[in-house]
Amino acid sequence: MAKAKQLPSGSWRVRVYDNELKKQISFTSKLTGKAGKAEAELMAREYQLGRKQKREQGRTVGECIDEYIALKENILSPTTIEGYRKEKRNSLADLCSIPVSELTETQIQAHINRLALTKSPKTIRNAHGLLSAALNVYAPDMRLRTTLPQKQKKIKQLPEVSAIMEALRGTDIELPCLMALWLGMRMSEIRGAKRSNIHNGVLTIKDTVVNVAGRPVEREQTKTVESTRMLPIPKPLLDMINALPPEQDIIITMPDYTIRKHLYALQEEKQLEHFSFHDLRHLNASVMLALGIPDKYAMERGGWSSNNIMKSVYQHTFSEERKAADEKINNYFESVMDSIL
Repeated sequence: MAKAKQLPSGSWRVRVYDNELKKQISFTSKLTGKAGKAEAELMAREYQLGRKQKREQGRTVGECIDEYIALKENILSPTTIEGYRKEKRNSLADLCSIPVSELTETQIQAHINRLALTKSPKTIRNAHGLLSAALNVYAPDMRLRTTLPQKQKKIKQLPEVSAIMEALRGTDIELPCLMALWLGMRMSEIRGAKRSNIHNGVLTIKDTVVNVAGRPVEREQTKTVESTRMLPIPKPLLDMINALPPEQDIIITMPDYTIRKHLYALQEEKQLEHFSFHDLRHLNASVMLALGIPDKYAMERGGWSSNNIMKSVYQHTFSEERKAADEKINNYFESVMDSIL
């Protein structure tokens, strides 16, 4: 808070800098003594408070969201921040020009209703979550009671593992796809995997490559604490890695969008049911479940931090159990590979 200074005349004056006007504003009390000092400081404080209220009243929803994202930029991952910007751009644009002081729950509900015509419940929930978080910071008195679309349970028919492995055989995306299907790795983990992180046939997953503003960014960090893990590489995959040029440390150099493009083209060519690259990781979880792999190790091997996909609470798995589970999984995929040769 600005402090008043006494003038030679005995009056008191306070100067404050107005960032919007780009100049000093003076407030002078003709009273003398402590009363004059208090009056001058009060005038300055009321002016600053009035300017602040004016700024807040004029702040738009879009500005609130931008400021909220800026607050979180050094805390959240680049992909999360990029996701927030996309949600603002693709799902909240119609609200962004409205001053927060004029925003009503009715406007928000009407906007959500319009989104429900073209966007999935998950997309809408994510956008509403961002809006709600920003308003909690910049308009804490606003309480949202928005009715959101119900979550939809998706039933997806995926091809057989043998059909996928046979289609992949000999293609330029065989290795990255098998790293997802066989090892349960995420795309970001596959792109960040290095030969220098393989020791005695075991890959340490600790680096990832993510897209930020359309450009690949390497991070020495995985998605969650549980995602940092060690995976034994089965011989067929290790042979593919060893066949790479000796000077190539990064195992997969193909951009993620190219891998996905080639995968979708392969599905069309082989007339397979449509599936995403990430569905390969889900198939890996299904295989472990079908093989009776203990949930605690399945979660450890896949790097899951909750039981949303794997149904048991994460627990420590002894090395002997891990070895037996790895052998069981590898035997399954090797038998499939042998059957299509």
